[in-house]
Amino acid sequence: MAMSDTEMMLRGYGLTTAEIFYRMPDYRSVLNSYIWQDYDIAPDHPRLFKFIEFWQDKIEGPLHSVRFTHRKEISPGEWRNCVGELRLH
Repeated sequence: MAMSDTEMMLRGYGLTTAEIFYRMPDYRSVLNSYIWQDYDIAPDHPRLFKFIEFWQDKIEGPLHSVRFTHRKEISPGEWRNCVGELRLH
């Protein structure tokens, strides 16, 4: 069963964004870029490395470089369930 985005964030996943630079198959001197984004776990980044392995095995454009960033949107200590509401006036 797939987890919702909130469940993933509460389990320690953060948003990972990678900019992948690769060479065009027919024109090796031309660099192109591709943006990849998914929820992943730092510092191992298993989903990012799985995608890079897929790229190297299945896509013809050889990789030049990969630049990525990771940000935790929420952590278990920051989230709390509010049950009531207090109104003034």
